[in-house]
Amino acid sequence: MLEKQERITMRSMPLADRPYEKLLAVGAQKLTDAELLAVIIRCGTCKETALALSQRLLGSQDDGINKIRDFSLEELMEYPGIGPVKAAQILAALEIGSRASSSRRRVRQTQIRSPNDAIDLLETDMLALPREELRVILLDVRNRVIRVSRVSEGGLSSAVIHPRELFREAIRANAASMILAHNHPSGDASPSVEDLETTRRLIEAGQMMGIQVIDHIILASGGSLSLKRDGLI
Repeated sequence: MLEKQERITMRSMPLADRPYEKLLAVGAQKLTDAELLAVIIRCGTCKETALALSQRLLGSQDDGINKIRDFSLEELMEYPGIGPVKAAQILAALEIGSRASSSRRRVRQTQIRSPNDAIDLLETDMLALPREELRVILLDVRNRVIRVSRVSEGGLSSAVIHPRELFREAIRANAASMILAHNHPSGDASPSVEDLETTRRLIEAGQMMGIQVIDHIILASGGSLSLKRDGLI
């Protein structure tokens, strides 16, 4: 009589070596490509764990994860242990990563020449937010976007601005200047007294830090405005 084959699972691995638990403990950045892939496909087969399956799949290609990105659903399913569900999970995760990378590249290639450029960069995303949020566009010496960072999130009436957090982001990015931006979910872009006072205070702080605060954009469905363009700062 044949003995029943024992299923191999992640539970046989030390807790610290299990991809899912490792991600929760140290963050996704610390995981190998195979470990990240194992988290995505979740389970392996009766003969190997999700991690072993991921290592085998990546090891079969000279260029690893970059080669797999070009595979079709059918090509992935040719590998033992990869069915339609796992293949779809892998391709979906790789596509999300590719789109995020493309989005970051587009942002970095943007040069801010006018307030409208800043508004165009942020408007689609920020007008959809249900709450006020402050973001900062960090720029290099040629006014090219280094990155856009979220600084704070507030209630519907005000976004809470923390100067230390704001300038810490700029220093880390080696930014030469910045543009503030926040949304008014009410649809009215008219600046409050607090908006104006806080902006002037941050401009003064930027002068002391050697990081110029160029403008403050307020985004609203009824029309967005630039405090600088409208002569408010």
